Amino acid sequence: MTAPPSCPLATARPQDLPALDRLLRQPGAAALLAEHGHSLVAGQARALLAERRAQAVAGQLPASAAQPDALAQALAARVAARLAPRMRPVLNLTGTVIHTNLGRALLADSALQHLLAVMQGPNNLEYDLATGARGDRDSIVEELLCQLTGAEAATVVNNNAAAVLLTIAALARGREVIVSRGELVEIGGAFRMPDVMESAGARLVEVGTTNRTHPHDYERAINERTALLMKVHTSNYAVQGFTRAVDEATLAPIAHARGLPLASDLGAGALVDMSHWGLPREPLPQDMLAAGCDVVSFSGDKLLGGPQAGLIVGTREAVARIRQFPMKRALRMSKLPLAALEATLALYLRPERLAQDLPTLRLLTRPLPAIEATARAVLPVLQAALNVAFGERYSVQCVPLQGQIGSGSLPVERLPSAGLAITPTGKSGKGRALDALAQALRRLPRPVIGRISQDQLLLDMRCLEDATQLTAQLGDLALPH
Repeated sequence: MTAPPSCPLATARPQDLPALDRLLRQPGAAALLAEHGHSLVAGQARALLAERRAQAVAGQLPASAAQPDALAQALAARVAARLAPRMRPVLNLTGTVIHTNLGRALLADSALQHLLAVMQGPNNLEYDLATGARGDRDSIVEELLCQLTGAEAATVVNNNAAAVLLTIAALARGREVIVSRGELVEIGGAFRMPDVMESAGARLVEVGTTNRTHPHDYERAINERTALLMKVHTSNYAVQGFTRAVDEATLAPIAHARGLPLASDLGAGALVDMSHWGLPREPLPQDMLAAGCDVVSFSGDKLLGGPQAGLIVGTREAVARIRQFPMKRALRMSKLPLAALEATLALYLRPERLAQDLPTLRLLTRPLPAIEATARAVLPVLQAALNVAFGERYSVQCVPLQGQIGSGSLPVERLPSAGLAITPTGKSGKGRALDALAQALRRLPRPVIGRISQDQLLLDMRCLEDATQLTAQLGDLALPH
């Protein structure tokens, strides 16, 4: 005897869907209207009905999906999704402390508190409280920058690429800038030094070779069209072997003998000697100024540990020319990062507390035993969550790892670290299994970002100071997506 065919699921017809005004009169929709207003809710309701109607025309809309309660729930989900911010906090378990794609440096608590305090109402961004007259926003941080670096004057713009662009435009527009061929760097996003020169309206003059440049190379290139000599710190790569470069202390007398300024772009821009904490030493702005540079530029959101900013320090004459150049207004910092920068710079007035108060330095100097302890604490919770969510498809073990500072800083240096290695247990399809797991971790309420290497998903624990930020949400891996 042949069994009767199974009854197909009931599907909705286009006419089973309500009109827009009828949907908005549903109790759930009315609550959304009261909370969010008509424009947003009606727009999402219209889009929802159009989507469901297309499914119904294709015979693919279950009858249950056309019911009032289901439509109200779907509308609420659409409104919530539309209001959800695109920028979200994540857990950085990549092993790269200053990660360009993950926002670079973390702001200190004092910077966050100061930011909130001055943004909650009017502030004296460009108002001199002593005189009652209009003020200069640069004055908010100039004194701090001069005290910390020994500069005569300082100004700030919205990032270091802008600082370099503005410096060249203000000091050498329409004329020549001499740079060693070995320093024509490219940073993220195909941003190249020759392109910066062109955009600033200056002509690039390359001297030396990729691996060796001598003082006489600069001397021979100087002529009546020369406006600036420039040094670029190659912080995002290293040339080793048969190499030679001309340092700032050697180059400054060559420039000044011909009445030319010398500019130095440090990029990462540490303000303190990192070797005090067992890290490699990066060149400091104060070193470059002492060597005779007229202008030094560096970033605010890398080794300095603050917000995105381009900091320019130097002589009064050079900084005045830069500050007065018309392009400066287009590149100036807004009040939010300026407030955060002021609070971050203030931390450097207490150097004994810096490794405690500055998150970037605290993470870079985090003791290896503490990192290993975090890995051990997370391991059993993660293994259990994976078993619930995926069966026994993955195994987890504690492993030693090598991290890095990041954002082009000290590219060949590694930070001894520790973390978890997640390995698929199957003999085939390991790449797909790892991609699926990485995607599941990114879908957690606070997305988890690791790195895949040699058929393993690695979760470096250096930047996870509070293990519960990860373990408390691992139960969501078991939820269907």
